[in-house]
Amino acid sequence: MVIHQNYYYIFYQTLKIIIPARSSSGLGRRPLKAEIAGSNPARATIFFKHFSLKTIQYYTYILRSLRDGSFYYGSTKDINRRLKEHNSGKVTYTKGHRPYVIHYFEIVNSREEANKRERFFKSIEGYNWLKKEGIT
Repeated sequence: MVIHQNYYYIFYQTLKIIIPARSSSGLGRRPLKAEIAGSNPARATIFFKHFSLKTIQYYTYILRSLRDGSFYYGSTKDINRRLKEHNSGKVTYTKGHRPYVIHYFEIVNSREEANKRERFFKSIEGYNWLKKEGIT
């Protein structure tokens, strides 16, 4: 999985969360400070100052086929459920290219932002950006 350098990568149990380092709302202008409570880091409870996990709702993702290396761009509210749908053959386009793995994803605050980011990835500007950043 590739993660852009402008995102913080945080492990919470087995869930991987990416939080934008900067945002237009100003919530992320300085690095997030996290306090980890608990004796087992794998099951730690993370409290963030200046950021609420309740705002994390939608994902924009890029899947990579293990069969032929092709990419699929999408957005969803539940990335794990959506990956299972792709790998079970419920999605027409990805059915012939299974199995898929999550290659890259971003978390955004709304469905509109997720759809906008997905359209960007599918545009020539997005393609060039993904190449420049070494993501695809």
